[in-house]
Amino acid sequence: MAERRSLVEGLKATPSVDPKIEKEFVFGNKASSQEAIAESPKTVKTPTVGRVALSTRMRADLAESLKRASLQRQLEKVEPNTLTEILEEAVEPWLKKHGYLD
Repeated sequence: MAERRSLVEGLKATPSVDPKIEKEFVFGNKASSQEAIAESPKTVKTPTVGRVALSTRMRADLAESLKRASLQRQLEKVEPNTLTEILEEAVEPWLKKHGYLD
């Protein structure tokens, strides 16, 4: 049996890994696409919109379908795929139609 050692000692013995390979492993394709965006020339500055927490209740069947759509889209790597992004995309046209958003 191998000699036991502390976690710190084990981490010190770990060989260094190429940071690019490490990012690819941790973040998948998103890291490379974010690097490409970072390296591309900035011609148009888009305003950054912050997000706030919003709590609401909805019908169980809608919540279930929304969650299923989100998970399926994440597996297929289709955007928008998070609950937040899907809800924002659905609510924004309604707000514009009724004059609550420019």
